[in-house]
Amino acid sequence: MNTAVNVKVGPQFYKYGQGAMEVIPDILNEYGVKRVLLVHGTVSWEKARPYLDFLDEEFTIQYEKYNGECSYNEANRLAKIVEEGNFDFIIGVGGGKLCDLVYYVGALAKKPFGVVPTLASNCAPWAPLSVMYKDNGLAEGKTEHYKRQAAFLITDPALVVDAPIKFFIAGLADTLAKWYESDMILEQPQFEANNFLMLARHSARICKDVIAEDGLKAIEDMRTGVASAEFIKVSEIIFGVAGLVGGFGDKYARNTAAHAIHDAISAYLPGVHDYLHGEKVAYGIFYQLALEGKWQVIDELIPMYESLHLPKSLTEMGEYPLSEEALDNIVALINKKEKVHLLPIPINETILKKAIIDLEKYINMEV
Repeated sequence: MNTAVNVKVGPQFYKYGQGAMEVIPDILNEYGVKRVLLVHGTVSWEKARPYLDFLDEEFTIQYEKYNGECSYNEANRLAKIVEEGNFDFIIGVGGGKLCDLVYYVGALAKKPFGVVPTLASNCAPWAPLSVMYKDNGLAEGKTEHYKRQAAFLITDPALVVDAPIKFFIAGLADTLAKWYESDMILEQPQFEANNFLMLARHSARICKDVIAEDGLKAIEDMRTGVASAEFIKVSEIIFGVAGLVGGFGDKYARNTAAHAIHDAISAYLPGVHDYLHGEKVAYGIFYQLALEGKWQVIDELIPMYESLHLPKSLTEMGEYPLSEEALDNIVALINKKEKVHLLPIPINETILKKAIIDLEKYINMEV
């Protein structure tokens, strides 16, 4: 069996610590940068700008606010600005959608780029892919992949700890999915001889173990605004080590059923738009475990889900029962995802639909 993988480890330079932003000019100078397009959001930019004001002293910078979505229209708009303004570098400052957007703009414009994440909510700042949304916030059901990686991922714990806690909790869930989505695939004997796949499995296990050991302490420290050792360790797991899972493991360790159903409900259930990416993935973990018949693992996770107010079912998200049309559309989209079929169990639309229904029955019984 050919298990050759595309290894895309991550940003060429990574630093997460007090005063880390100070190294950005050195990197820009190595690229011979003169003109920078800096893409940012709103609230996060107000907090981040003081950390980056010094860049104006050495470089010509145009500040561009994005529309809030990683959409094809927005990516093309920004790529056109890069081309017409003759910018030679792009910097993205913000959350996961903005980081995804800047990755895609860099690929479209064929320019180097770097990201300064202001949230620890997913591995978007690390992973060379972009989850695409429509301008209205509904998911496209598509992910753009490319081989171009960020020139840098740099941020400061003092900036990240000052974000809304709900994003951090969502990030914990999204990171936890790295283990549950890759576990059944990578435990197969045929993958043991591939060093990078085993690195992916080890990285996924680190994600699960660190969250179990330090997750609650990190949340409490964040509530008090303390960038403690535990907070730094867990936030680094969310946007760094989690990205290594897919970086080392390629399709075998990136986005199976938990993320597939995230994409499907995001595409067909407008009501879930109020939930964060990681919150929807949290439900997706339970869906994947139901698909695998691992009800005992669901039982083990329920106390943590309830303490963190993560959704366990579509019923809890106010979206169940579903119409037959919505259920069929969701299942059809999941079934189209190639990676779901890497799971070493039978997968078809009937089985995928049954898992949705069985999970709702099981959770409602638990409640």
